[in-house]
Amino acid sequence: MAEATPATPAQHGAQAHSDGGWALVPVQTRSERFTSTSVDDFGAVSGLEFEWKFAPVARFSQLLSGTLDGSELSEQITSELADGVTLSWIDRDDAAIGGAGVPEERASANAWSSFSRALHIRVSGSVSGDSVVRVSGLGTEARAAHTVITAEPQSSGIVILEHTGEANLSENVEIVVGDGANLTVVTVQEWDDSAVHLASHFARIGRDARLKHAIVSLGGGVVRVNPSLQLVEQGGSVESLGLYFADGGQYIEQRPYVNHVAADTRSRVTFKGALHGAGAHTVWVGDVLIGPHADGTDSYEQNRNLVLSDGTRADSIPNLEIETGNIQGAGHASSTGRFDDEQLFYLQSRGISEEEARRLVVQGFLAEIVQQLGSEALELRLTAAIEHELAAIRAESATAAESAE
Repeated sequence: MAEATPATPAQHGAQAHSDGGWALVPVQTRSERFTSTSVDDFGAVSGLEFEWKFAPVARFSQLLSGTLDGSELSEQITSELADGVTLSWIDRDDAAIGGAGVPEERASANAWSSFSRALHIRVSGSVSGDSVVRVSGLGTEARAAHTVITAEPQSSGIVILEHTGEANLSENVEIVVGDGANLTVVTVQEWDDSAVHLASHFARIGRDARLKHAIVSLGGGVVRVNPSLQLVEQGGSVESLGLYFADGGQYIEQRPYVNHVAADTRSRVTFKGALHGAGAHTVWVGDVLIGPHADGTDSYEQNRNLVLSDGTRADSIPNLEIETGNIQGAGHASSTGRFDDEQLFYLQSRGISEEEARRLVVQGFLAEIVQQLGSEALELRLTAAIEHELAAIRAESATAAESAE
């Protein structure tokens, strides 16, 4: 008997209309995308798919289809933990894994299929002070990682994930915020210029719980950190923040997704970035879904980009889906532009030089995010890092001016 030919799988999460023989697949609801923890369930990435169409896929193809080293990163991780925060390594079959979300794309699934043990950060009680986990020294080998952050019910704390050095990394980060908990998670990317970092963050926010989730991307060649934030219990709230500074040739992408499942939930999404140098490219795609049972939702998302030179590109796409009419409010906004001439004129009219005025405008533009992170030490360090970026721009401009004379 001849072997049966396997059927070609349909597009995950969507089907064509049957009415009138129209064969095109309609735009799918955000929550209906295909998910799986197995990389084999995803097709090859061509770069034409919506989730990949902006990205330089060739620069991280090994993370999509290659074999990843999923060994425990105990030698590459150091930590400074506040009282009430613990760190441990757990096996793949631990009950803590898989409680916040499931991969929606191939790179995330490849990391999930490859990791051997997960790093588990547990917050218990009311924790004062920052808990910092540093990842460095990964090298250039393609690697996979998995982190789970658990905030016990009624607990509170700040967890900061810092990344430096070389990397060729695909990872998943799960965040589970228990009922009544108040958790802040900040991920800081200050990789070397050649580093590649693809990350998917999944968060499940409990009843009357609060999560502040922040992404700070200042270094790396390709950095793609995409949070999926699920408000699954009544009274939950999330604040999704992003800060990024893209230099020449650098690619930074964020695709925040907020899913209002339960009633009386609240979300605020605010991402701000600056771009300078030929080939600097940022992508922001914001999705907010207000489900049919999410009565009383209060939601707003925005992305602002400040262009500092020619040759840059900022793609910004806000999306909003509303499936119930009984909400408090929902909206979105996006803008990309150069310096505000009126701001510069005002500062210069007060005796401030044009160069200093531009520095102050950029610092003020990004300070809105920095000041909301809730950590004084981190605020000071990031302010200094932004100043370092601006100093490099000033030095570059001075060199160009000297060459032109």
